[in-house]
Amino acid sequence: MRNRVTPTGDVVDIPLRGAWTGNRGVLHDGHDIVRFHAGDLWITCALAFRGRWREQWLPNHYTHLYFHDEAVSFAAGHRPCGECRRPAYTAYRDAWPGRPSATAMNRRLHAERLVRGTHTRRLHELPWTGLPDGVFVLRGRHPELVVDGHLAEWTTAGYGTRQPLPRAGIVPVLTPPATIAALRAGYPVQIDESAR
Repeated sequence: MRNRVTPTGDVVDIPLRGAWTGNRGVLHDGHDIVRFHAGDLWITCALAFRGRWREQWLPNHYTHLYFHDEAVSFAAGHRPCGECRRPAYTAYRDAWPGRPSATAMNRRLHAERLVRGTHTRRLHELPWTGLPDGVFVLRGRHPELVVDGHLAEWTTAGYGTRQPLPRAGIVPVLTPPATIAALRAGYPVQIDESAR
């Protein structure tokens, strides 16, 4: 089904399994994705929480989305859910200056992930030096993950080719700057082992 999210934030139909679920509102009509988002609340949730289960594709209910790992969800512009992932949410929020409210984080992330008034992804030109593990960059049309001193290319089948991390220059970055700051502050992002 078309409910997998790429590092660029696109919702696609690929077989890659997800380590996390989440949502950005009601995006579907029937089994078709008809909108990119339905507000500024983009969250990443646990696959299981207190035995809850809800059928997918219910009318007027949020659309279940799936992420290969947490690094992908962060690159797409999501943050940890404050209910099913409370410890992760608290750690993420505490890594922000001033411990903002969820509403304040949502607004800032929304401004950092999309060009205002469009559904176009906003890229951030940053130096290679200082990019922490868990950050996605865009080289050409290929999202690549910074991890363990190298780059791991993300594909629709998972992580693939690895290359050395450049030591100088500027690169377009997908992961929002606020999330990069949280990673620099020590937030322990989950990265699929195949990237290492």
